[in-house]
Amino acid sequence: MSAVSDGRRVAVLGAGSWGTTFAQLVADADPGARVVVWGRDGAVTDEITREHANSRYLPGLRLPSGVTGTTELAAALAGADDVVLAVPVQRLRGVLGAAAPHLGGGSDGSGGGTRPTVVSLLKGLELETHLRVSQLVADVLGEVPYAVVSGPNLAREIAERRPCATVVASVHEHVADRAAALCATDYFRPFTARDVVGVEVAGAAKNLLAVGVGLAEGLGLGDNAKASVIALGLAEVTRLVVALGGSAATVAGLAGAGDAFATCASTLSRNHRLGVGLSQGRPLQEVLDGLGGTAEAVGTARSITALAEGAGVAMGVVEQVAAVLVEGRDPRDAALHLLSQPLRGERLPWR
Repeated sequence: MSAVSDGRRVAVLGAGSWGTTFAQLVADADPGARVVVWGRDGAVTDEITREHANSRYLPGLRLPSGVTGTTELAAALAGADDVVLAVPVQRLRGVLGAAAPHLGGGSDGSGGGTRPTVVSLLKGLELETHLRVSQLVADVLGEVPYAVVSGPNLAREIAERRPCATVVASVHEHVADRAAALCATDYFRPFTARDVVGVEVAGAAKNLLAVGVGLAEGLGLGDNAKASVIALGLAEVTRLVVALGGSAATVAGLAGAGDAFATCASTLSRNHRLGVGLSQGRPLQEVLDGLGGTAEAVGTARSITALAEGAGVAMGVVEQVAAVLVEGRDPRDAALHLLSQPLRGERLPWR
């Protein structure tokens, strides 16, 4: 099922729902792998080790016996062959800075040899710098083997071993192949690609579309309005991806439209629920506190609009959502303007 060699050591940085689920994927793909999940909360990591469960983020589910947890970053990274990033984007720089001295690589724990492959599960941009995750990783760690995993990947469904597909992208084909082999199971099918720019930008932007759909749903605007937000929003995302050097085909595939459809439609999506909550007139922080995890749209909103402005790309749908998240615009007013496009015709991505 997987080309990962027996006895590999994989560190997953982040003990939330997606990080824990990906740890399960790695263990299912290679039962001989040693998978260590790092997190800040000792109660969570202890439960992962002792009970093979994470009841806070994945209640009712049991993890493979090869998955353990720790709060010690050095212990998680010791001898790691692969390092999986599953922490919130806005905390990533600090975590990478702390991790850097321990990223020697090598299953023998010697700290020498090839540096571990870094696999990102993150969908967002750094707030202050507007950097994509691959750029942030390079900024802190220098050049390392890097791949990003992105697609219609709602963690709870995958943790329940329901089937889905994803994209694993790297500028180096062999790195994409390695990262894909790390998580390929009979219920999780990775497809490799080289468009890191497209995958990362689409993954970050779709979170704002999910908030927009949540706003429309909460206000009772109907399925036509929600579908229109998704379609027009994806056209905007495509123009931005192409302007930044990515491919329109990426946005039409699993990492773009596929991811957007899942995130916009599912109540499992925190960004979708954020939009619904805001439509009810609740304060932003109150809604965020009730989500049970990070909604990356909040930290990404300003960066996406800044990238679009710098690239000369108009993003009417995204800008309305960002105005709610960043400027506190009234959700009802923003929702009613989500479809306010010029009447000269739909601006398709290739025009």
